[in-house]
Order: sequence, then C-alpha cells, then structure tokens
Amino acid sequence: MYLSHFRLQQMPFSLTPNTAFYVELIPHQQAFEVLETALTAGEGFIKIVGEVGTGKTLLCRRLLHHAQAHWRLAYVPDPCLSPSELRWALAAELGLQYSGNIDHQQLQQLLQRHLMLLAARQQQVILVIDEAQALPDETLEALRLLTNLETEQRKLMQVVLFAQPELDQRLQQHRFRQLRQRISFSYRLRAMTAAEVFAYVQTRLAIAGNPQLKFSASALRLLANASRGIPRLVNVMCHKALMLAYGRGQQCITRGHIRAAADDTEDVQLQLADGLTLKAVLLLALLGAVSWWYWGWL
Repeated sequence: MYLSHFRLQQMPFSLTPNTAFYVELIPHQQAFEVLETALTAGEGFIKIVGEVGTGKTLLCRRLLHHAQAHWRLAYVPDPCLSPSELRWALAAELGLQYSGNIDHQQLQQLLQRHLMLLAARQQQVILVIDEAQALPDETLEALRLLTNLETEQRKLMQVVLFAQPELDQRLQQHRFRQLRQRISFSYRLRAMTAAEVFAYVQTRLAIAGNPQLKFSASALRLLANASRGIPRLVNVMCHKALMLAYGRGQQCITRGHIRAAADDTEDVQLQLADGLTLKAVLLLALLGAVSWWYWGWL
C-alpha cells in the first residue's frame, strides 16, 4: 500500500495487537508492574480492566511473551465457555489429553494432581483469560472453585482476568461476593493523554522504519481530541490519514488528513478548541440564523 511511499518497513498502525509495536505508555507500564507484583506475591485473582480499544489484549500478549522461566501460562482467549469447557481448556493448556470418559469429579481430581506435580517442580501455574467480561455466571463461579486448589503454603494456580468495565459491574452482585473478595490486585487502564498520543504515534512510526515521517502539530492535536486517547481509534485514524496522503502524493500528515479520517471513523468525537462538538456548533449556527431571520422579519 503506502509503505514504499513513506519509506516504511512495516504497517505502523495495524489493528492486530503486535507486541513489536508495544509503546511504554504510563498506564500500560503501571498495569504491567501490577501484574508482575501480583504474580510474584503468588495468591488470588488479578484483574486488569479497560474500555474497548485501550490495549488490554496487547498487554495480555506482552505478559505471554515475557513469562518468567518458572511460569506455566495457560491462555484462554475465548471466555464463552461452560464450566466443563473451561476445565478442559485449562487441562489442554497444561498438556493433558481430552477424554470423554472422564466426568467432572474425575477431571477436578486429575487437575489437582497435575497442579501439585507442577508445584513440586517449582512451576507457577497462571491461568490468563482475555475478554473475561464475557464469562458466563456459572463459569465465573467454577473459576473461583478452581482456585480452591492449594497446598498449605500456596495456591496451586493464579488467575489473571483482562476485561471491559462490565466485569466490575457484574462482580458487584451479591452472588459474586466471594470471588470479588479474592481479587487481590486490580488495575484500570485509562485512555492516553494528548502528550501520550503524540509519543505513541512517533514511537510506532520509528518502529515501522521512518521516525522522520511527520504529523503536523495541529494534526496530532486533532487526533488526540477525536480519538479521546483510545489507542485503537488512534490506529484507525492514522492508517486512514496515511492512505489519504499516499493517494494525494503527499509526505506530511496534516490536520485535513486527520479530519477526513475522523469523518470516516465510527465512535470518534470531533471537538473544537473551545470544547463544543461540531454538532453543537452547527446547532448554534442554525439557531443564530433562525433568530436573525425572526428579528429581521419583525
């Protein structure tokens, strides 16, 4: 597409979470520090919550790629599982073979023996679940019961939940009070500030191979404004702006490119410097015209 035009080696703003393009933003750095601290402590549930597009899956993949030698990570990307399916997903991640002849109680015993074997080998089992807000209620309860597996010294398994804020709302229900009390560490990802958006864009361009590729200051301000600091929206608009500039044979990304990209992107909020949305400005202009016509007619 536009790689050769902008002298890029890779697509800098792909929507696929790619840890090669991980940017050390303050919220992600803090979240990762919480993860490392909690996993070192060795107990309970760990919960990382963030709005759609704030980088939870990228953070999850970074955890998977930076596992310590004694960690045994079991990754469940699809949370829409029944309790039995969750247990078998965990068993498969730990290397156990599926058998239709094993009932729930036998599977629980098999998991406990295997977890104790791994603990004896000084391996720390960590179950990582992405999009955890989609876990069915009965599966959330089964997850809590799985963490009852323990020795006298420590839990046999830890659980890391990456989720949207809807999970917090569900956990406030009385029926989940036991699970809620077992969450020993929690962190909520925030959106990027304007300064972080600027750094995010420049860092990804540098990783992609052209740190000299220029976004004008006004383009970056509009980008931060319209995206509300959400990394996914930043990626979408930057990709579209680059495509537009390439189509016009231009090298610098301007405010006009970002504005056109924003107009073509769902869930953005274009605002003027005074904080009024464009819709509000158009409404005020319409009211002004009506008022002018009315008083002029009188």
